[in-house]
Amino acid sequence: MRSYSLMEPGKPFETVDKPDPVPTGTEVLLKVTRAGVCHSDIHISDGYFDLGGGKVLNIVDRGQKFPITLGHEVLGEVVALGPDAKGVSIGQTMLVHPWLGCGECSACKAEQENLCPTMRSIGIFRDGGYATHCMVPNPKYLVDIGDIDPTVATPYSCSGVTVYSALKKALPIRDDEWLAIMGAGGLGLSAVTIAKAMGVKNVISVDIDDSHLEAAKEMGASAVLNTKTAGNAVAELQKIAGGELRAVVDTVGGEATSGLGIAAVRKGGRYVIVGLYGGQMTISLPTIPMRALSIMGSYVGSLGELKELMELVKTGKVKPIPIETRPVDTAYQTLQDLKAGKIVGRVVLTND
Repeated sequence: MRSYSLMEPGKPFETVDKPDPVPTGTEVLLKVTRAGVCHSDIHISDGYFDLGGGKVLNIVDRGQKFPITLGHEVLGEVVALGPDAKGVSIGQTMLVHPWLGCGECSACKAEQENLCPTMRSIGIFRDGGYATHCMVPNPKYLVDIGDIDPTVATPYSCSGVTVYSALKKALPIRDDEWLAIMGAGGLGLSAVTIAKAMGVKNVISVDIDDSHLEAAKEMGASAVLNTKTAGNAVAELQKIAGGELRAVVDTVGGEATSGLGIAAVRKGGRYVIVGLYGGQMTISLPTIPMRALSIMGSYVGSLGELKELMELVKTGKVKPIPIETRPVDTAYQTLQDLKAGKIVGRVVLTND
């Protein structure tokens, strides 16, 4: 087994070779064939999340231990089973649901492990997919992709299910109302195409890069807005929506996007934030009830939601976002390219 592991924050990954792990109990060993590269891995690699105002959340304080192999969008072939692993067979290609909890709290028992206060997610707290092999603790976390292209399927386990869960919180949106998606990166493009597949008629993509916005148009965005060149972005966004901006899904989670989204959304609207870019937000408290605003955080998605999403994908209604493939040994450089804004859509690493 070879992995490309983060030994300490702020340092390039190191190549680690060791014997292939042997699954015990309900464990399932996958030979990783695909691993998506997600923006949240940048925060872990750098060692912190920006809380704004000069404050940071150190990932060690969040429970991070090293070394760790990142990569939480994982797809692979089942190559070994523990004696108690049932319902999956050697040779199957499966998508991993990485958002694991403690298994004992009320959230986990309600099958909402993504809301567990002590999560043990694959690729974050457990070794993940930037490797030749990945151990999954139970076959219930493996999702059948059917006839979907494995490269296309891989990002659905994070970028896909994350925006799917957020969109469910943003709905309902009538045909005469609008949804704004802040950001047109991997999450934002997924949000556009999945929203359209969920029946949202009017979707506007908001970004600062015209190449990303062109990709959003390809995904089905009804309109786009470049806030870098828009002048009064709030007024422009409200004008496009005709005053009927019912909901905003913020896939960036930055000070600029949160300020714009909350300012532009109509009375009775919903602002749902999933991005972790960082910063802080100041809002006058009386305006929240006066405008009847709903401000919600949405963290990844549940196993049930991933299964729902994959069934939607299998209908052919979800247009695949742009995906570039690279060898798995480029994981660290790919993260740097993503951090620098050089990637449109998603990069999926391969072990082929």
